[in-house]
Amino acid sequence: MNDTKKHMRFGVICAAVVFLDQLTKWLVLAYIPLYTRITVIPGFFNLVHVQNPGGAFGLFSDHGALVRFILFICVACVAAGLVFYLHWRTPAKHWPLTGGFALIFGGAAGNLIDRIRHGKVVDFIDLHLGGYHWPAFNIADSAISVGMVVFAYYLIVKKIPE
Repeated sequence: MNDTKKHMRFGVICAAVVFLDQLTKWLVLAYIPLYTRITVIPGFFNLVHVQNPGGAFGLFSDHGALVRFILFICVACVAAGLVFYLHWRTPAKHWPLTGGFALIFGGAAGNLIDRIRHGKVVDFIDLHLGGYHWPAFNIADSAISVGMVVFAYYLIVKKIPE
């Protein structure tokens, strides 16, 4: 695969993540009232409507709105720049890694759109098993997580490609 295809794939994956993320968040905002829970699979999966003003797991949610806005916009821009740089430097033959970077970039963009539009991130996927409960998340968070797993795999197992 040449660099043009690599960049095209990156763009398509990013666009797909942002589209799916924003579509699902729009559906939640339109059809699920805030703090409502809809059981999908009892004891395992619910749809909820929560809005997270903080970062991952509510980090910095107790800080002022302006501080959070500036902090998260700056962090998102630096992270997106780093991910784009890593994508650019990765050889096209390592398409799973560049796909992972695209998932991270698209997920970061999806959550950044929320922060700019709403000052918060809309979360709606609620998983639990027995007494174990994972904080609500969204498509963008899932894309970032999967992309980071791919990146970690390349760092730890495959080593960084030349």
